[in-house]
Amino acid sequence: MVIAYVLISTEPGKEQSVLKTLQMSDGIVEIHPLFGEYDIMAKVEAEGITHLSEIVETIRTVDGIKATKTYTGAVFK
Repeated sequence: MVIAYVLISTEPGKEQSVLKTLQMSDGIVEIHPLFGEYDIMAKVEAEGITHLSEIVETIRTVDGIKATKTYTGAVFK
C-alpha cells in the first residue's frame, strides 16, 4: 500500500467546490482545508504507485485546481 499527501492550490473562490468534489473521490481518505501557499491537503491511500498515479491524475482534473504537489511514502503490512 502507498500513502501520499497531496497539497492542492485552487483558483480564488473555488476552495469549497473543490473540497466537496474531492470528498466524493475514491482513494482520498482524509481532506483538510489549509491557509497559506496551499488551500487543501488530501491524504490518499492506493494499492501501489500506478494506482496512486491514477488517483492523482483524477485529482488534477477537478475544476478549480491550479496545481498539486504530491509527497509519497510506503506502508508495509
